[in-house]
Amino acid sequence: MSRSLCGRHRWLTLALPLVLAIPSGLFAAPPPPADDHSIAARVTTGTSGTSLSDNRIRWPGWEKISDTLLLRQYNTRIVLLGAILLGIGAGTVGTFMLLRKRSLVGDVVSHASLPGIAIAFLAVELTYPGNGRSLPALLLGALLAGLLGVLCTIGIRRFSRIKEDTALAIVLSVFFGAGIALFTIIQKLPTGQVAGLQQFIYGQTASMTSADVSLIGLASLLVIAVSTALFKEFGLLCFDEEFGRSHGWPTLWLDLALMALVVCISITGLQSVGLLLVVAMLIIPPAAARFWTDRLVSMTIIAAVLGGLSAWLGGVASALFARFSAGAVIVLAGTVFFLVSLAFGTRRGLLPRMRRQWSNNRRIGRHDLLRAVYEMLEPHLDSAPPDASGDPLGDIPFTRNQVLSRRSWSATRLSRLMDRGTRDGLLTAVTSGWKLTASGAQEARLLARNHRLWETYLILHADIAPNHVDRDADLIEHVLEPDLISQLLETVSARYPQMDMPPSPHPLEPGH
Repeated sequence: MSRSLCGRHRWLTLALPLVLAIPSGLFAAPPPPADDHSIAARVTTGTSGTSLSDNRIRWPGWEKISDTLLLRQYNTRIVLLGAILLGIGAGTVGTFMLLRKRSLVGDVVSHASLPGIAIAFLAVELTYPGNGRSLPALLLGALLAGLLGVLCTIGIRRFSRIKEDTALAIVLSVFFGAGIALFTIIQKLPTGQVAGLQQFIYGQTASMTSADVSLIGLASLLVIAVSTALFKEFGLLCFDEEFGRSHGWPTLWLDLALMALVVCISITGLQSVGLLLVVAMLIIPPAAARFWTDRLVSMTIIAAVLGGLSAWLGGVASALFARFSAGAVIVLAGTVFFLVSLAFGTRRGLLPRMRRQWSNNRRIGRHDLLRAVYEMLEPHLDSAPPDASGDPLGDIPFTRNQVLSRRSWSATRLSRLMDRGTRDGLLTAVTSGWKLTASGAQEARLLARNHRLWETYLILHADIAPNHVDRDADLIEHVLEPDLISQLLETVSARYPQMDMPPSPHPLEPGH
C-alpha cells in the first residue's frame, strides 16, 4: 500500500495546479544521488574507473530506466515537470505566432534579451558588489530588453516602409551585437569569470530547481489563461487583421498582448533551454501540429501536447544518457515529431497528400474515360437497340483505337484506364472490343451531363465562346458538388426545359 501511494504521489507532481498551489517547500529534497542526471552527478570520479575525458556513450541499465520512467529521482521530477510546462506554454502561444507568420519574433525576443541580461548584471554588480548573478534581476533585465525589441520591431514596421522580415533582422542583429559587446566587458571584470551568464545562451535544464519550476508553471498558466480568454480575438488577428480593424477591434493592443505572451514564455525558457533553443520550442510544435488539422482549436491543443511530449522525451533521454544536454535533446525530440508529422500528417503530410493525389488522379482518369466513351457513342444512340437494362448506351461496342482517335492519350495510359475500368465493373470485354456495363453507362451519362451543364453555364453567364468552354469545363467537372449541380440544373432548365441531357455546345464526331 505504501509503495502505491508513493507512486501516486510521484505522478501527481506532474499536474500544473499542484505546482502553483502547493508551496515550493514541497520540492525541498536532499541533493540527488550520484546516478541522477544533474550537473553534479555528471562529474565522475576516479573510483568509478572513468575519467572526464571518457566520451563513450554508456547504455543505461534496467534499474536506471525504471527509476527514470517512474520518476523516483528528485532531480528527474523537477527537470521533467519544468520542461513539460514550458513545452505546453510555448506550443500554445507559438500556434498564434505561426499563423501570424511571425515565428521569428521569438528569435528576436531571445536575442534581444541578451543585452538586458548584461545590463542587469552590471547594474546589480555596481549597486551590490558580488550579487550580480541575482536571477530575478537578470530575468527582469531580459524581460525589459525583450519587450523593447518587440516594440522596436513593431515601430519599424508601422512607421516606415521596411517590411517585417527586414525589421526582425535589424532588431535581432543590433540587440545581439550589443549583448555580445556587453558580455565582453563583463568578462573583463574581476567577477566576470564566475558570472555564469553563458547558461542563458545554452541553457542548463538539468540544474532546474523547484523555484524555477514554480516560475515556469506561473508563466505557462498565464500564457494558457490569456490565450484561452482572448482565443477568438487572437484567431481574428491571425486570419483577418484588416477585417477586425475595420470593425473597431483593437488590433494593435491585441498584437501587443500576443507579443507580450511570446516575451513571457521566451524569457521563462532562457535558463532552461537557452536563447538559441527556446525559439525551437515556439516554432516546431505548432509547425508539426499544422500537418494534422485545419482547425485553430485542434491545432492549439495538438501543439501544446507535442510541446509537452517533446520536453518529456528530451528530459527522459537526458536522464538516461548523462552526457546529452537536455535542452538540445528536447529540440531533437520535437524535430522527430515534426518529421513524423511531415510524413504522416492527415491534412498536409507528404504521404497522405500523395495518396490523395493518387486517388484524385485515378478518379479524374475514370471520369475522362467514361465521358470520352459517351461522347464517342452518343451519335449512335438513336439507331442502337437498348440493352437488358433498357439503355442503348451499353449495347454499342467500341475499340481502343476509337478512343485513342478522340483523345491525345498514350496507348499505355488508355490501356491502364480501361483495365482499371474493367476491374471496377464499368467496362466489359466482348468479341468486337469493349462495352459499357449498366453501371458504367449510368455514370458516363451523369459525367457528360455535368460537363455540359457547366459548359452551358459558362456560355450563358460568363460570356465564353462555345469553342473555348470545353477546356475550362474539363478542369471544373471533377470537383462539382451535388448542391452546385442542382443549381446548374435549375439555371439550364430554363433554356432546355424538356431535355435531361443538354446538347454539346461544340460538334461531336461519331466514333469510327
